Amino acid sequence: MTSKTLSMLKPDATERNITGGINKMIEDAGFRIIAQKRICMSAKQASSFYAIHKHQPWFAEMVEEMTAPVIVQVLEKENAVSDYRKLMGATNPEAADHGTIRKVYGVSIGQNSVHGSDSEENAAREISFFFSEIELVG
Repeated sequence: MTSKTLSMLKPDATERNITGGINKMIEDAGFRIIAQKRICMSAKQASSFYAIHKHQPWFAEMVEEMTAPVIVQVLEKENAVSDYRKLMGATNPEAADHGTIRKVYGVSIGQNSVHGSDSEENAAREISFFFSEIELVG
């Protein structure tokens, strides 16, 4: 049975114009991109999306960074959440496995090119934050 996860190509990826390469890695790994759009969140929207991290010392900096253009996507395949976590690689690109998105495209912990949902529950919440049902075309 297929499942869904949210993928976000972060500002460092859109600024460096590497989103096509990341999408190729995603599709080559067997994911279907069933929804995708380029957006620019307001500070309020970014704060809401990342509310789970509001008590972290780096929260304000992250919110500010995430108010630049990003691409949000819904990916579909079996075990979408766990498989996308593996494809993204470790948060720190230096520690990421070879062949992962963050190893190939990440610059630093803060500029690691992609975000992905960390659980089925968060995937559902994050997908509904950015997309309506009519936008999910499998």
